[in-house]
Amino acid sequence: MREKFNASRPLYAVHQHGHIGAGLAEAVEGALMRIMLVTDAWDPQVNGVVRTMKRVIEETEAMGHVWEIVHPGQGFRTMPLPTYPEIKLALFARRRIEDRFHEFEPDAIHIATEGTLGMAGRAMCLMVKHPFSTAYHTRFPEYVSARLPVPTRAGYSFVRWFHKYSGKVMVPTPSMVKELEAQRFINLVAWSRGVDTNMFTPERRIEEGQPGDPFAGLPRPIFLNVGRVAVEKNIEAFAELDLPGTKVIIGDGPQREELQKRYKDVVFLGAKFNEELATCYAGADVFVFPSMTDTFGLVVLEAMASGTPVAAYDATGPRDVIPGSDAGTITPAGGNLAEGAVACLSLSRATCRAYAETYSWRACAEAFIENLQPLPAPARKRFWQKIRLRRRKKPTLPSL
Repeated sequence: MREKFNASRPLYAVHQHGHIGAGLAEAVEGALMRIMLVTDAWDPQVNGVVRTMKRVIEETEAMGHVWEIVHPGQGFRTMPLPTYPEIKLALFARRRIEDRFHEFEPDAIHIATEGTLGMAGRAMCLMVKHPFSTAYHTRFPEYVSARLPVPTRAGYSFVRWFHKYSGKVMVPTPSMVKELEAQRFINLVAWSRGVDTNMFTPERRIEEGQPGDPFAGLPRPIFLNVGRVAVEKNIEAFAELDLPGTKVIIGDGPQREELQKRYKDVVFLGAKFNEELATCYAGADVFVFPSMTDTFGLVVLEAMASGTPVAAYDATGPRDVIPGSDAGTITPAGGNLAEGAVACLSLSRATCRAYAETYSWRACAEAFIENLQPLPAPARKRFWQKIRLRRRKKPTLPSL
C-alpha cells in the first residue's frame, strides 16, 4: 500500500510557521510543498533515521506540507541486508518509483538513505533532471567495515559518489560536516535534531522503592544505555566499565545474546518504547553513551530531557551536544569513560532538562524545509509539461 500524508493537493499559501530559507524562498516564496521521500529505512525498523523522519513529517504536516513516502514495505520485492536480516533491501524499484513520481508530481524530492531505494530514486532524479536533497544519517563506511572485509575508504568512495549531485546533503552536526569535508564531500549543511520534551521528562522518575520503579531491587546508582545492541554501537565498552551500582542495557540486536552470556553483571531489559522507555530514562542516575560511530545520537537528548546526565566519548554527536552544557561529560577516545560516568552523578538534573529544552523538532523540521531543493515555480510548470508529454510518447524507464 502506498503511503500519503494528506490526500488532497493544497493550494499555495502563505507559510505561517517560521522564516523561509533562501533555497525555498527562491523557489516558491511562501509556498507549501508536495514532498516525496525515498527511504530504505521505515517501519518496522527502529533507528534514528525512521524516528527523525517521522517527527519531521509530523511537524511539517502541521505546517501544511504534503508527503508521499516510498519505502521497502510497500510491496517491493526485497532481500535481507547481509548481517542485518531485519533490514530489507527493495529490488527492481526504479519503475515503481518513477510511477509514484509521475502520479504525485512533487515539488521537492528528498532521498534519506543510500540503499537500493535511495539509489533508484537518485537515478530517476538524474534521468529526468529534477533536483533533490539527501541526508547523511549513518556512518555507512564504518558500519560496513565493522561487519565485512571492506575498507572504509571504499565505503567513503561509494557514499561520496551517492551524494555528489545532491543540492544539499543534510548532516546532523557541525563536526560531522567537517569530517565529510575532509572526505571531499560537497554541498554539506548542518541539520540538527530535536527531542520530545513531553514524552521524555523528569516527571516520569519513580524514586527507588516506590511502586512502578523500573529498576526495583537493583543496586544504585543505575548506569543506563539505550540503543541497538550491535557491534557498531560499542556496547561492549560500556559492559566492561568498572562502575558502582548496576549497569543496565535497554534494546535488542544481533549482539544481545552474546553479550548477555558474557557479562553476567549487566542487566539486559530488552527493547522498550514510549512511556515505558521514558520512565527508564528518568529513573536512571547516569546515561552512558559509548558509541564512536553515531552521527548524532537521539538517545543523548532523550536522556537529558528526562533529567539524566550523559557520559560519552569524544565523538560526533556528543562532542556537538555536551560541551558547555553542564549536562554531561566527554571522555577522549580510549580514555576512562567510567570516570566520566561517575562524575555525572554530581551534575544537576534540572540543568540537564533545561539544556534539552533548547532542542525542538519544530526547529529541525523548519531547517529541513529550508534545505529542500524545489524547482522555481516557472521552471516547475515547464518541467511537468515536458514530463507529461514525454510520458505519453515513451514507455516507462526500465527497472534497475
